[in-house]
Amino acid sequence: MLYLMQQYANLGGDSNVVAYENGADYITVQFASGKSTFYKYTHSSAGAGVVSHMQQLATSGQGLNSYISTEKPDYESKW
Repeated sequence: MLYLMQQYANLGGDSNVVAYENGADYITVQFASGKSTFYKYTHSSAGAGVVSHMQQLATSGQGLNSYISTEKPDYESKW
């Protein structure tokens, strides 16, 4: 799974997000710091609309960290 991760563009220049992986029904986000570095958000944990929005933010390279910090979507797993 980790070999498919894309580097996060971080267009705002101050994100804690380092990389992400978009799947058919999930997004995995890698953070630069924190107790757990990887978080997986799925349709069943966060909802399809939330995952889709997070995938769009990840692809655009801006706003993903802020969205996660503000909305606190439920994650399926972390490691």
